[in-house]
Amino acid sequence: MIETNLAQTVNATNDAGAAYDTNVKYLLADKQILSRILKYTVDEFREMDMEDILGCIGNDIEIGARPVDAGLSNLGRVKGTVTEDNVPGEGIIYYDIRFTAYLKEKEMKILINIEAQKSTDSGKLGYHLENRIIFYLARMISAQKQTEFFHSDFDNLKKVRSIWICMDSGETEDSIEEISFDRKTVFGNKRNSYHMDLMKGIIVNIRSGMDSSSGKAIKKSQNVLIAMLEELVSRKDASEKRRILADEYGMTMTAELERRIQIMCNWSESISERARMEGRTEGRIEGKMEARIEAIEGMIRANITREHILSMGYTEAEYEKAESALYAHA
Repeated sequence: MIETNLAQTVNATNDAGAAYDTNVKYLLADKQILSRILKYTVDEFREMDMEDILGCIGNDIEIGARPVDAGLSNLGRVKGTVTEDNVPGEGIIYYDIRFTAYLKEKEMKILINIEAQKSTDSGKLGYHLENRIIFYLARMISAQKQTEFFHSDFDNLKKVRSIWICMDSGETEDSIEEISFDRKTVFGNKRNSYHMDLMKGIIVNIRSGMDSSSGKAIKKSQNVLIAMLEELVSRKDASEKRRILADEYGMTMTAELERRIQIMCNWSESISERARMEGRTEGRIEGKMEARIEAIEGMIRANITREHILSMGYTEAEYEKAESALYAHA
């Protein structure tokens, strides 16, 4: 079995939510997920077959797209080698996912950034998300000087696409939006055929699995990408997610993809349990302890190493108790 390096790369902290968010990003960075995001959000890939899109995220990447493990071919994770954008005097940007896609027949290279965004509420963020997207696009353009073009050769600028997966939409708000340049003549008759499509931001609005007003499950989205992403981040158990992704969306369940799905489901359960436990009285400490033990058991089943589990804030005694419980039920 191919060994995933996810457990070694997750920045594990005592905040289960932070680790969950990190794992969502790793799931989105699986090449099978990326190929579907490209097909349904980026015009250049819309008419292409999925296998051909996978080939565009191949091993000949110069900047950031390559499979992690030998043997995964085009089904591996994209590992961004340039996820940090540092411009002197302007600070540092850390992109969630950044990679390069190639359209060999058109001799075209597209720089792509994907962000997983929990909230779009300007009141919570302190800014309007659209302005942040424009800033990211601008930085992806300006960072190309001395890498993609030199001196004044501006026609060698590569297209940039910043795709934001936003996860706080209401029941009827599943949608895909675009932010781009709009060229128009405000006076006179001059027309120019040069197409201004260097920069484009795409917002994919997905929903939670439940309608907050009725508590009932939301209807499946009519958009293929949104429906798939909603399944990916839903609270369904791992086996059901694997079945849906394989049967309904034609994905190959590689060892790495299966492992990530399992880990995310374990984190989801752990977060839910912690949220429930925080609302209880101090007299229920024993129940909280049981929840922690169960969370550790789930992580052990997902092959997360002892060292990483302990680094998340769990104690040696808790780990040993969870390990003993697993052996007892084996």
